[in-house]
Amino acid sequence: MVEAEGRTFSFGDEDSIAPEVLETFPYEYPEREIVVEIDTDEFTAVCPFSGLPDFGTLRVRYVPDRRIIELKSFKYYLVGYRNVGIYQEHAVNRLLEDLVACCQPRWMEVVLDYRVRGGLHTVARAESGTRTGDSTGG
Repeated sequence: MVEAEGRTFSFGDEDSIAPEVLETFPYEYPEREIVVEIDTDEFTAVCPFSGLPDFGTLRVRYVPDRRIIELKSFKYYLVGYRNVGIYQEHAVNRLLEDLVACCQPRWMEVVLDYRVRGGLHTVARAESGTRTGDSTGG
């Protein structure tokens, strides 16, 4: 139980996020640079200040080196955020850190585009590594 704005809500902290569920498989064409794009409009976590749920669109783009993220394990990983109290700006960094540790890409970008709440729209973006040429479309 966590107290937020004088009310008590039941949600966990970042320790309940489980990056160990993430799995990968070998990228069989490491000499060929490709961009892998994964997105979902069902990302959810809890605002640790208000205790209210945050909903958003998550976009992950990366250039693999030797490993590809296995999608079913990625879904299980994301479900772990559902009841976690985490600020939006921290969530994007935590996602990036866990995903980079999982697959060690050449380059990765994580974008969380949150739904409007209280008249405010938030987009948080973080990246790791170096982009080569125009291969990422960025």
